[in-house]
Amino acid sequence: MNEERGQKRSEYRKITTHVLQEMKLKNEKIAMLTGYDFSMAGILDSAGIDVILVGDSASNVMAGYTTTLPITLDQMIYHASSVMRAVKRALVVVDLPFGTYQGNSKEALHSAIRIMKESGANAIKMEGGREVLESVDRILSAGIPVMGHLGLTPQSIHKFGTYVVRATDDSEARTLIEDAHFLEESGCFSLVLEKIPAKLGEQVTNEIKIPTIGIGAGSGVDGQVLVLHDMLGITQKFSPRFLRRYHNLYEEIQGSVKSYINDVKTRDFPNDREQY
Repeated sequence: MNEERGQKRSEYRKITTHVLQEMKLKNEKIAMLTGYDFSMAGILDSAGIDVILVGDSASNVMAGYTTTLPITLDQMIYHASSVMRAVKRALVVVDLPFGTYQGNSKEALHSAIRIMKESGANAIKMEGGREVLESVDRILSAGIPVMGHLGLTPQSIHKFGTYVVRATDDSEARTLIEDAHFLEESGCFSLVLEKIPAKLGEQVTNEIKIPTIGIGAGSGVDGQVLVLHDMLGITQKFSPRFLRRYHNLYEEIQGSVKSYINDVKTRDFPNDREQY
């Protein structure tokens, strides 16, 4: 379909921040998914995903918390290290978790350096606009690439009090646009836009030169990201409008487990061929 539209997919041996910039200039969409472990990361990488985000959403889908706030820096480094051992091509970006950068740029730099040194990841991501610029500048000064994140910022859920669409009024939209320019000017290589009106996502994308990655930000952005467990249908209760489920692994895995249980109970497993 892309070839029919005159947009051929480029073959990159290794995705870097520079490659993402090239993709924006070529109008080639960027595909990003979350990843948290060795096995899944290997599948994502071999499938040709451009970016793997080791997201603090691991707090939800891997650890069972209701928000992203509880996950620690040590836990993020563990997940990132697991992903890095599997990846050969994709760019791996790691979330700075809540409490490791807000309000303290020295702590932010320390957290980012730990992630880069201990996991071998390619970049970090942090939520916020003008309020985190000092931390962004300090991290960038150490040569660590930074991906920004505006719109709905889950680490600030207690401030917002809700997961509704952000920047629907003119004042908040203007602030978001200004913050996008601030982050671009500070040196961020890319920007995640979460759960904002599609027209605003397109406007920001057209106004800034760095790539934008949307999640619930419409089709006018430079790329898309989803949480892997949501996209594969492993999680069932989370069903926002922006989520497209490409599979129903919950039912498939559950069915396989039920078949295994039945085979064990009925003495069908192991059979003669499955024994030594």
